[in-house]
Amino acid sequence: LRGYTTYQPHYKLEHANPGKDQEVESKRAKAKITKWLNIHPYNIAQKIEVICEHFRTHVAHLLDGQAKAMIITPGRQTAVRYKLAFDNYMKTHGYTGMEAMVAFSGKVTDDIEGTVKEYTEAGMNPGLRGRDMRKAFDTDAYRVMIVANKFQTGFDQPKLCAMYVDKKLGGVDCVQTLSRLNRTYPGKEQTFILDFVNETEDIKAAFEPYYQTTELEDVTDPNIVYDLQTKLESNRIFTGEDVEKYAKAFFDPKGTQAAMSAAIKPAADRFKGRYKEALEKIHALEEQRRFAENDGDEKRMHNLTADLEAAGEEKRELDIFKKDLGTFVRMYDFLSQIVDYGDEELLKLSVFAKALIPNLRTMTEKESIDLSAVELTHYKLHKQKSDSIALTGEANRLPPLKPGEAKPYNPEKELLSQIVQHMNALFGTDLSEEDMLNYAHAIKNKVMSDKKVIHQVTNNTKAQAMIGGFSDAINNAVIDSLDIHQNLATKILGEERILKGFAGVIYDMIYERVKREKENSVNNVYEPLMKVAEDPKEKYR
Repeated sequence: LRGYTTYQPHYKLEHANPGKDQEVESKRAKAKITKWLNIHPYNIAQKIEVICEHFRTHVAHLLDGQAKAMIITPGRQTAVRYKLAFDNYMKTHGYTGMEAMVAFSGKVTDDIEGTVKEYTEAGMNPGLRGRDMRKAFDTDAYRVMIVANKFQTGFDQPKLCAMYVDKKLGGVDCVQTLSRLNRTYPGKEQTFILDFVNETEDIKAAFEPYYQTTELEDVTDPNIVYDLQTKLESNRIFTGEDVEKYAKAFFDPKGTQAAMSAAIKPAADRFKGRYKEALEKIHALEEQRRFAENDGDEKRMHNLTADLEAAGEEKRELDIFKKDLGTFVRMYDFLSQIVDYGDEELLKLSVFAKALIPNLRTMTEKESIDLSAVELTHYKLHKQKSDSIALTGEANRLPPLKPGEAKPYNPEKELLSQIVQHMNALFGTDLSEEDMLNYAHAIKNKVMSDKKVIHQVTNNTKAQAMIGGFSDAINNAVIDSLDIHQNLATKILGEERILKGFAGVIYDMIYERVKREKENSVNNVYEPLMKVAEDPKEKYR
């Protein structure tokens, strides 16, 4: 972890067609925009330039000219685009002796070259000529390997001296990935990591638990898979007969895909039918409640609110069933490597659950998010700093494996143009001081994480809140933003008039957000009781 260098992309996006703005789920839209930006040709081209020039200048000569590097990408499509951009950069600049191979599974369909094409590992690595990639990478023919999960961990190449990371890393995955650099080789005294995504503090936090002393604080109870089995069966989505039919077809060497699909279909149909019925009931009750609200019928509104809560609970139970199904598969797959359950029923349920999960994904409320109007108008790749990440090696205690409490996801919706503003707030303020509104969104989100601030806004007037701790919260948030938004933060902190005006803008934004959430929620009356019920320690208070 010596010489760990981080880069921060700063960019500005625009919604080019405000007349066709759409309301979308905030989390999904942000994720989709992030993915769109990750594979944007200009973004990748800028990173490739940094990678290639760094390798030529600092890495290529090491180990008597045998040093190698790995580029970590977030997905197969990104890996394909990195390979194309890498080869193009080499050709354009006339560089030789830096051949890159790309490792990914299956086929990738992309239109990056102007027409829709299908890319395969063999097709993008013609120089392999059928050789094993590990053995080929060990030769002088290849200096760089571009990976997407495949070979990211569990790959031993002692000549690896540099890693270029364009993927979010955390926990054990982070340690295993970066530890590819630890393999010793004669003359190997220096390694490099250039990271375009992660922060040094996050990398340090990932490594600390495994540095020197690590202990388990308790044992993992292998019976948790039985608890999950009972919980899943109680939902009556599938029957024992469904599981038996699938297992019979799955374990039969002559079993067909048609037989397995037929065994899965009844459970998938039950889930979809109940889910559709729950959604229709919720939508009908919401409409009735709006009519009752317009008529001023308080009693009917109260009754419909209770009905909505019951209908929402039916949908939540189905959402939780999906999550529990995945948890059971992960728990059983892991624990069965350690514990000999000797239980055919668990094994049969495991293979059945794995097959059922993809069929449940087709039942969704998600609507498509059109990014055709989103444009990348400004971009700058900024080198932040090079750190030597020091580990303290304090004794750490790792918790045992537990399934946790599954909770359904309730998406928050905003206009797509507002999501673009949020993304600008996160990355784009170094480009222009005119993006004050975008910066305000970033500060608003940070301030809203303070429960005391939300309490002040909810229970006081604007003037009263400003006298309290609200201004201090704004001040602290602006100070915290100095590293990324230095120009704007300095301007706000440098003049009392601007700070007060900015605090007023943030207050208005938070007030509207709190007000909207309060109006949209049908669970306000029940939330305190729900929180108590969810906490085992408070269950009987």
